Amino acid sequence: MLDIKKEFANFVDKDIDKVCELFEIYFHQLIDYNQKVNLTAITEKEEVYIKHFYDSCLASEFIPQNAKVLDVGTGAGFPGVPIKIVRNDIDLHLVDSLNKRIIFLNELKQKLNIKYSTYHSRAEDFCSQADNRESFDVCVSRAVAKLNILAEYCLPLVKVGGIFISYKAGEVEDELQQSLKAINILGGEVLNVKKLNLPNDMGNRTLIIIKKIKNTPKKYPRNKNLPKIKPL
Repeated sequence: MLDIKKEFANFVDKDIDKVCELFEIYFHQLIDYNQKVNLTAITEKEEVYIKHFYDSCLASEFIPQNAKVLDVGTGAGFPGVPIKIVRNDIDLHLVDSLNKRIIFLNELKQKLNIKYSTYHSRAEDFCSQADNRESFDVCVSRAVAKLNILAEYCLPLVKVGGIFISYKAGEVEDELQQSLKAINILGGEVLNVKKLNLPNDMGNRTLIIIKKIKNTPKKYPRNKNLPKIKPL
């Protein structure tokens, strides 16, 4: 079994006992709720801790202190909530298109006794609200869409000077090359590509870190599912 205190000490330098306690609550809430709402296919404890909790925390070192962070397509709270558990300084906001997931996240928030905001919305609708567009220091997403599609949903929400962190598995070189045009159109540039290994040989993760260097043209993100139908 994963040595939780040892591994998660990589992400937090104090209150490690409290961090472990919160992850234990998270695990039990996830498994219990998963019996009535499909949140994850991963239910074995060590896999949940490594493939969901630990994996989510990998981006924490790249997030500035006290950053306003948005997690797009958060699902069961990944990666946003684990990052909040180890980085309580961040101002976390979670967006998902399925209300059943938002209900779970609101119940989870009460159990964990931590603060974050939730929104039942599609990313393009969320971005259409003036207060949200280009207002976040960091946007993260572990969604399965191709990078050029994710970039159109996420970069318009990031303020100039902020970053978008996309979690990817497997080989990413071809996908990244195919996304460079979209990233440029949307006002970003690739800052770093960080390849990391998960504990206990449970796979690898690549973080693609994109810096927002100029404003996104106002016509993006396109609605009517166009980012997926006709990717940039």
